[in-house]
Amino acid sequence: MDNTPSPAAEPGEAPAMCLIEARELVKTYTMGDQTVHALRGVSLDIAKGDFVAIMGASGSGKSTLMNILGCLDLPTSGEYRLAGEVVEAMAQDQLASIRNRRIGFVFQQFNLLPRTSALENVELPMLYAGIKAAARRERALAALARVGLAERAKHSPSELSGGQQQRVAIARALVNQPQLILADEPTGALDTKTSEDIMRLLTELNAQGMTVVIVTHETDIAAWARRKMVFRDGLIVEDVRQSGGVPA
Repeated sequence: MDNTPSPAAEPGEAPAMCLIEARELVKTYTMGDQTVHALRGVSLDIAKGDFVAIMGASGSGKSTLMNILGCLDLPTSGEYRLAGEVVEAMAQDQLASIRNRRIGFVFQQFNLLPRTSALENVELPMLYAGIKAAARRERALAALARVGLAERAKHSPSELSGGQQQRVAIARALVNQPQLILADEPTGALDTKTSEDIMRLLTELNAQGMTVVIVTHETDIAAWARRKMVFRDGLIVEDVRQSGGVPA
C-alpha cells in the first residue's frame, strides 16, 4: 500500500503549514535474540491545527509512533521534524527542551500528584521552565479556567471526579502554551458520558487552533477527529479525512 503522506488540506483549500514532518521512520527493538520491527518506514505530515486520531491493535506501532512524535524516543532511522526542528539526532537534553516548549501530554491515567492541589499540578511544567511563582500561579489559574475548573483549583485529585482529573491533566498540558497536544488513550479510564465531555473539550481546543493527536482503540472516540490513521504491523494501512466533531 502507498505509504506517502496524505495532503493536509481539503480539496480546493490552500495547503496548511506542517507542524509534524516524518519520513521513512523505522524503529526496531532487540529482545534477546529477536528483532522487533515496531515501525517499518512510516512517512506522514500533520498540519498545524489538525485533529488526528491514530488507531491500531496492540503491537501495531501506534504507541511507538506517539513516543517518537512526542520526543520521548528516537527512531532507529528516518527523519522527523517538529515545527521545523530536526529531532532525530537530538541529545536527551535537547529532547527535554523541545518537549517542554512545544508539546503538552495527556495520558489515560492522568498522572497527577496525589498530595498536591489541582493548581500545583498544573504549575509543575512551569517549574521546569524556570517561570517565577506569581506568573506560574496566574497561568495555571487561567489554564484551569480554560477547562472549566477554576473553582476547583485548591482541590486535591482525590476530591475530583475522573473527568475533572483529566481536565486538570489537560490544563497542565496547556499551561506552557504548546503547539501540539498528544493524548494517549485520554478517555480509556472514563465512562461514556465523561469521555464525551473530554472529547468535546479537545475539539474546542482544536477549534481554537491547537493541533491535537490522539491514540485510541475506540472507533467512537476516533470519530471526533478530522483525520484518522490506522496502523498495522508497523505501517499506516489507512489514512482518511473525516467530518470530525460531535459524532452523530
